[in-house]
Amino acid sequence: MTHKERTITKKIFIKGTIKTLTGLHIGGADTGINIGGLDKGAVVRNSITNEPYIPGSSLKGKMRSLLEKLRGEYEIDDKGEAGPSKNPEHLSARIFGISAEEDEKAKEAPGFKASRIIVRDAFLTEDSKTKLLEANLEFPFTETKSETSIDRVTSKANPRTIERVPQDSDFSFDMALTVYEDDKEAELLDGVFTAMTLVQEDYLGGHGSRGSGKIKFRVDELSEKTNEIYINGGEKVTLPMDKIPGIFRA
Repeated sequence: MTHKERTITKKIFIKGTIKTLTGLHIGGADTGINIGGLDKGAVVRNSITNEPYIPGSSLKGKMRSLLEKLRGEYEIDDKGEAGPSKNPEHLSARIFGISAEEDEKAKEAPGFKASRIIVRDAFLTEDSKTKLLEANLEFPFTETKSETSIDRVTSKANPRTIERVPQDSDFSFDMALTVYEDDKEAELLDGVFTAMTLVQEDYLGGHGSRGSGKIKFRVDELSEKTNEIYINGGEKVTLPMDKIPGIFRA
């Protein structure tokens, strides 16, 4: 069966700031840093600048996982483990895409298979770089946090140390949502904002149940470029602020 490719009608751009309300730990490679006393608890860093950042894959994965749980849009495999939805009728699958694994429903709707949302890596703002470099921190841009787990049988304390980006640090985030013909634009955008809300009210990265990873989004720009602008030329159009949920404008 031959399928017609669907036309892109516009791209919607969401840009702003992620502020850490507690320390943030998104794990990276531990090579060489354990000398400083970390127990496999290093954060991910840019290999050139050594600056910590938030991988787009980490943010996107958390957004998708929480939206799937909210809507019950996940699949249980033969081992009883939950995985991402492969149903193209599910909102989470339409926003975040369907994996390359073959699925009969996906075969019937190839236009739905690709992810509509691009979530780019989020980097420290210039102000936060300056503030963190001037602070008296254990490592460049980061702090350490000591924790203790208790053996349930022996009651022995097992201390460990993790690295975190400190509270009140800002990262610039950038997302792009592709809207195709016949898409319900408002539904897709609302799904993205709902996923962001869920992350904000949950946590990002690791050790969230022990206090890390509380963040806040602030959307500074919501804009779009239509099919006509891409074809004929022109600048993206800024959308009204009332299209941005109030919790992201404060």
